[in-house]
Amino acid sequence: MPKGFYRLILAQFASGLADNAFMILGIFFLQEQGHPGWWSPLLKFAFTLSYVVLAGLVGPVADAFAKGRLMACMNMLKLCGLVLLVAGAHPFLAFALSGMAAAVYAPAKYALVTETVPSALLVKANAWLEVTVVLAVLLGIACGGFLSQWQAPMGLDAAISHFIVAFMGAAPTSTGPALALVGAVYLASAWLNMGLASLDAQRRSTPLTWRALQWTLFWQNNRRLWADPLGGLSLFVTTLCWGVGAVLQFAVLQWAQTKAGLSLQQGAYLQAVVALGVITGAMLAARFYKIANARKAMPWSLVLAALLPCMALTESVWLALPLLLVAGCAGGMLLVPMNALLQHRGQKILSSGRSIAVQGFNENLSVLLMLGFYSLLLAAQVPLVGVMLLLMLPLLLSALPMLKQWQQRARRAV
Repeated sequence: MPKGFYRLILAQFASGLADNAFMILGIFFLQEQGHPGWWSPLLKFAFTLSYVVLAGLVGPVADAFAKGRLMACMNMLKLCGLVLLVAGAHPFLAFALSGMAAAVYAPAKYALVTETVPSALLVKANAWLEVTVVLAVLLGIACGGFLSQWQAPMGLDAAISHFIVAFMGAAPTSTGPALALVGAVYLASAWLNMGLASLDAQRRSTPLTWRALQWTLFWQNNRRLWADPLGGLSLFVTTLCWGVGAVLQFAVLQWAQTKAGLSLQQGAYLQAVVALGVITGAMLAARFYKIANARKAMPWSLVLAALLPCMALTESVWLALPLLLVAGCAGGMLLVPMNALLQHRGQKILSSGRSIAVQGFNENLSVLLMLGFYSLLLAAQVPLVGVMLLLMLPLLLSALPMLKQWQQRARRAV
C-alpha cells in the first residue's frame, strides 16, 4: 500500500466513529427532549440529504483541492454541527450541517484511495476501508450507547452543563459531556487528515470551473456511469443495498426495543453484531474476489433477503445473534467487490472525485427514499415483519441482473 494509506484509514476510522456515536446520542437527545419516535430515522434523513442535494458540487470540489486538508476542514464542520445541537438549534439543522460536511468528505476519501492504489490492490484497499468503516460503526454505536448513560466526573459534568446553559442558552441535557468527547474525536480526525501530505502529493488536480459545478454536467456523468455495463451493474446493486442497510440500522433498534424488550443502549450493542459480520465478510471478500470476478458476489443479496423475515419473526436474542452475524457477513461479501468494481470503472469513465460523487448521489438518494418510507411505516404502525418483507424487495431486485445472466446461460446450453 502507498505511504500514508494507513494514516488515511485511521483518520477515516476516527471520523466515522464520531459520526456514529453522534447519531446514537442524537437519538437519545430526541427521546430526552420528548420528541416522537418517528423523528429518529429523520435524523439520518437530514444527515444524508446533502449527499443528494450537493452531488453536483462535491465531486469537482474533491478533485480541485488537496484532499487531506479538505477532509480536515470537513471534520471541523461536523464539529460545528455538534455545537449547534448543544446550543439549542433544531436537531435536523445540526445533523444537516454535519451531513453536508460528510458529503464532501466521502468523495475526497474514496478518490484519494482510487488515485493512489493500483487497480490490482483496489479490492484489498476497499476491504481495508470497509473494515474501518464498519469498525467505526461498531464502536461508534457501542460508544454512543455507552455514552448515553455515561456520567462524567462530578466536577467536569457540572462545569460542562453550566457552560451549556449559561453561555449557549440551551436547555439542560445529560448528553453534554458525551457530546464534548465526540467533539474531541472530530478534532483528532482533523489532525490526522492534515498529515496526509504523502498521498496528496500524488493527487491529480482538476481546476474548479463554473462549468464543472453545473448540474447538467453532473447529470451527464451520472448517465455515463449508468450506461457502462459493469459500472451500471455495480451501481445498481450498491444503490439498492445501501438503502436497505440504512433502514436496517433503525429496524434492529426497533426490534430490540419492541420484540426483545431491550433498552436503546442494549439495542446499540446488538447493532454491533451486524458490524462484526460485515467485517468478517469484508475480510473474506478481500481474499476471494478480484476486480475480474467481482460479479460473482451478487448471490449474497439473495442470502441477505432470505434472512430479513427470519430476524423479524424471532423474539429470542440468542437466536437473533447468529442471524444478525450472518446477515452482516453477507452484506460485506456483496458490497466490497461491488464497490471496488464501481470505483475501478468510475475512474476510467470519469475522474475519481466525480465518479464517487455520482455513486454517493445514487446510493444516498436510495437511503433518503427508504428512510422516508420507513418513517411513514412507523407512523402508520406497520408491524416489523411487514417492514422486513418490504425490505426484501430491493434485495431481490438487486439480484435481477444475475438471474438474467443465468437465464441466458441456460438458453445457450439448450
